[in-house]
Amino acid sequence: MPDKAYLVLENGAVFEGYGFGAQGEAVGETVFTTGMTGYLETLTDKSYYGQLVTQTFPLIGNYGVIPEDFESGVIAAKGYIVRQWCQDPSNFRSEGELDAFLRSRGVVGLYGIDTRRLTKQLRESGVMNGMITPRKPEGVPAAVKNFVIRDSVKSCSTDTEYTVNPGGNVKIALLDYGLKENIIRELARRGCAVTVLPHNTPAERVRALRPDGIMLSNGPGDPRDAENARIVENLKLLVEYKIPIFGICFGNQLLALAHGFAIEKLKYGHRGANQPARDLTTGRTYITSQNHGYAVVSASIDARLGTEWFNNVNDGTNEGVLYKNSPVSSVQFHPEACSGPRDASWLFDRFMAQMKEVR
Repeated sequence: MPDKAYLVLENGAVFEGYGFGAQGEAVGETVFTTGMTGYLETLTDKSYYGQLVTQTFPLIGNYGVIPEDFESGVIAAKGYIVRQWCQDPSNFRSEGELDAFLRSRGVVGLYGIDTRRLTKQLRESGVMNGMITPRKPEGVPAAVKNFVIRDSVKSCSTDTEYTVNPGGNVKIALLDYGLKENIIRELARRGCAVTVLPHNTPAERVRALRPDGIMLSNGPGDPRDAENARIVENLKLLVEYKIPIFGICFGNQLLALAHGFAIEKLKYGHRGANQPARDLTTGRTYITSQNHGYAVVSASIDARLGTEWFNNVNDGTNEGVLYKNSPVSSVQFHPEACSGPRDASWLFDRFMAQMKEVR
């Protein structure tokens, strides 16, 4: 019989289930994601740093563990919550099963709880801190009440500069705030030499590379945190270079801050592979992959500097900005989405065309 385990939320709600993965306790911000597939991409997405990730789809792990699909070499989430995990996966690419994968990475898991009830609570009350624990809780632990995600970008960025596909004929400087590997794959597939840079790389160093374009990656946490102030100042300088810049997710938020726009925390965020984003320049809606808890405040976008490009069809929040005085643009969703959908992959082609024009 598996060992009992519990999730306790900061509002006092307790969910009883069973432990899997690594043994022990895990404290983090409890969030949910709605993807029916792509659990490996979710687990290895550094944007989930400091969070307890809940899958709303009831069966997870049925196609095993496929390292080729990883978005990074780590699991940044603090814990993993599912309704049911598959103990007998079946896929010709599989190299293992979910329980063993979590154990090998030291990630605490919880299964057998009512994930639908948990998701409804998070939708009604908003994301909140929680703890996965093997001990039945008596009240809300102090660790839950006091938990704050800290040093998120620093913890998820590369420490060293490196180049992928160095023989490429288009030079990209990719600032790593916790990037997904598929961003690099999409650029390399289009013939780019991609130099990945630490999050705090000075603007002068970026310029010294003489890139044709600059990519700003996704990443975790609140972009308004004090740790990100230097990043924002660097971006103010990079925008002045008048070369194409394209920001994704966290990059969208950082660019907005660099232009003086405001950021808000969403009640429960957008996480999943089925988020509708409308292109306001054409009226077309794309189904996109997203993972963020913060958004640019649409009303704060200064019309002298930029215009809202995309918005979310569900709640009307910002999903992208077009800037007016430089070849700079950004989106809140993930055009590099893997395992999908790929509706917005054309944005990489648009970025390539911008660089060609400037060259």
